[in-house]
Amino acid sequence: MLMKTTVLALLLASATASAETTTSLSTGFDYSSGKYGGATSTEVLYIPVIGKIQYDKLFLKLTVPYIRVTGAGGVVRGMGMLKVPTSAKTSTQSGLGDVIASAGYSILETDNLLLDLVGNVKFGTADYNKNLGTGENDYSAQLDAYYQANKTTFFATAGYKVVGAPVGIEVNNIAYGTLGISQKTGDKTSAGLMFDAAQGSSVLSPGTRELTVFVANRISQTLKVQANLMKGFSDGSPDYGGGVMVTGYF
Repeated sequence: MLMKTTVLALLLASATASAETTTSLSTGFDYSSGKYGGATSTEVLYIPVIGKIQYDKLFLKLTVPYIRVTGAGGVVRGMGMLKVPTSAKTSTQSGLGDVIASAGYSILETDNLLLDLVGNVKFGTADYNKNLGTGENDYSAQLDAYYQANKTTFFATAGYKVVGAPVGIEVNNIAYGTLGISQKTGDKTSAGLMFDAAQGSSVLSPGTRELTVFVANRISQTLKVQANLMKGFSDGSPDYGGGVMVTGYF
């Protein structure tokens, strides 16, 4: 599934393509905690730096994250539990997360409707031996839709991911999706909620089910900030989480 931080960052941008070149840089943090069906909790701190360039209907995006994981092992962010921990003893590991490159193109644009076709490559740069990722590449394609009605924006994502398998671990390719709504609450503020779901990535991890509420504030024409809270509803998701994202435009 596309990172929730990335989806939320997209909502901070205008839903209308422009013939001018727009460059943005986003950063913030995402914290989550959950047992994922196990006996001990796994805590994840995720700090991405997201650069994006958009010209007319085409955009290119690169995400470079730092990640810190505290737990007994076996849980990978975004995938849930991939292997059963051999001990209940917890430890903390940190380092470079998985770098993600994305490219998208607006295939349909009207006064109210925008459809983007997006491809993503997740490079396995996070250290599998430190439990920071799978160490393998993933490839995904998705369709993002935005429909604006007065002060309300409805949005949805439908995608499919080819998941890279670590040595000795059997994983599944997965379909995933998002449904959400964003409501303008003022000239510079908005609020909304989104529901994410995905198929299970392994026999130890059922499909993810997550509900997120968020608020956003456009501080200026070049700076926007957003905060979110998340609740998980399956053993494939964290029990709870939250984060803040700040985006600057140049």
